[in-house]
Amino acid sequence: MIAVHAQTAAFTAEECDRLVVIADAAPAREARLVGQAQDHNLRRADLVWLDDVPGCAWVMDRIIDVVRIANRDTFGFDLQSFSESAQVARYDAAREGHFDWHSDIGDGPLARQRKLTMVVQLSEPDAYEGGTLEVMPSAHVHQASPVRGDATIFPSFLLHRVTPVTCGQRQSLTIWAHGPAFR
Repeated sequence: MIAVHAQTAAFTAEECDRLVVIADAAPAREARLVGQAQDHNLRRADLVWLDDVPGCAWVMDRIIDVVRIANRDTFGFDLQSFSESAQVARYDAAREGHFDWHSDIGDGPLARQRKLTMVVQLSEPDAYEGGTLEVMPSAHVHQASPVRGDATIFPSFLLHRVTPVTCGQRQSLTIWAHGPAFR
């Protein structure tokens, strides 16, 4: 059975506050899928890539610790790097922010090497409505914890989505751990 790893308190409230302040101050870009035209029916979100923002090295230290433990305890994948920047995604009700069902493995050299996806909840659960991260490891759909600072880690080939935000704004941190392509 393919598992979803839930890590409570992966980031502290203070770290979530710090990330939200950093992301709010940085220029955001509308989410685009590599090599594809923008499809607002698939995804509506603004992104801040943390590699583009000074003073964010501490974020990778925390990510490495959380992913290392999840991989050791749950997955046992051959992980070799974090070859893509962490991103803070902002989904707001004004645009019905969402990301429809998809997997994180695709064309492109880096997307083919994605092994694990980690999503950390940065917003307080009462700051928005909708915006649920759902992961489909089997016929049962797993709903990620809405608790601020909690992380959901899953194999990047699993289908997942963020349901439309109907009120307020949801922010999350996403990163992918890379390794040799699955065989």
